[in-house]
Amino acid sequence: MTGDRPPGPDAPSYYGRPVLKTPVWEWKIAAYLFTGGLAAGTAVVAAGADLVRAPRLRRGCWLGSFAALLASVGLLVGDLGRPERFHHMLRVAKPTSPMSVGTWILTAFGPGVGAAAVSELVPARWRSSWPARLLRGLARALGLASAATAPGVATYTAALLSQTAVPGWHEVREELPFLFAGSAAASGGGFGMLTAPPAEARPARVFAAAGAGGELLASRLMERRMGLIREVYEHGTVARRRRASEVLTAAGLAGTVLLAGRSRAGAAASGIALLTGSALQRFGVFEAGVESTRDPRYTVVPQRERLDAARRGSAVGDDVGRPAR
Repeated sequence: MTGDRPPGPDAPSYYGRPVLKTPVWEWKIAAYLFTGGLAAGTAVVAAGADLVRAPRLRRGCWLGSFAALLASVGLLVGDLGRPERFHHMLRVAKPTSPMSVGTWILTAFGPGVGAAAVSELVPARWRSSWPARLLRGLARALGLASAATAPGVATYTAALLSQTAVPGWHEVREELPFLFAGSAAASGGGFGMLTAPPAEARPARVFAAAGAGGELLASRLMERRMGLIREVYEHGTVARRRRASEVLTAAGLAGTVLLAGRSRAGAAASGIALLTGSALQRFGVFEAGVESTRDPRYTVVPQRERLDAARRGSAVGDDVGRPAR
């Protein structure tokens, strides 16, 4: 999966020009894909830690989720260029638009995460007072509600990418949500292992192992079902980043299962590997989409194959319906 992509034959297009414009999104969107998944994954771990009464894991993951959410919103607003564009998207709700749905999911997710994170910062000497207990109960309920929306936060970006005309994203639309969900879970669990001692971090280890396994499986299935677009994913920078992601995720999974429960150092190393692997996966997918718009073959050839298949199916139907002589 390394090396430069070999030049393919010229695809028929208008004077060899690209059929699609290259996305204007910058690295900020790739980073946004990662931080959004991290915010979702750590929120689920924090909610699980709350339910099993693991306070240090809960505290670290709520704070980590809120920090990742702030980073993702900052990256998104920075890419939009004008901050007011974000709240303008709240003026309508369009179920057929992944961008509109994602905006509302983030809006539902954010306040509860913020409330839960702020409640973790209340000084210990004030927590016994009745106002603090009341606010803590409210923040807990809001945090658990936000965790329920976390799967949407983790996967809506996959729908957003795959519903574009970009071949590198559209052709893997069936597998991409599962890839992003596994990546988010792996990064969230990995972060949890970094912030809590092994005795408290069992929910994070379970979540990280399930996410890493799901991410690796989804990545393999995606590769096996690719058509011509496989060239983009298997050559150049995209391939190197995704290969590094797979190696780190597999190493993080092994470390989570074998070492993280017994050693704080092993847990930290496994968590860092999972976080890095998740980030590289998101950047690799993002760059694959951008790269796929530069060669018209990836747009023209699949379209012609679908048209040919439709014509063959229509011809077969006409033959079946034609009366015998």
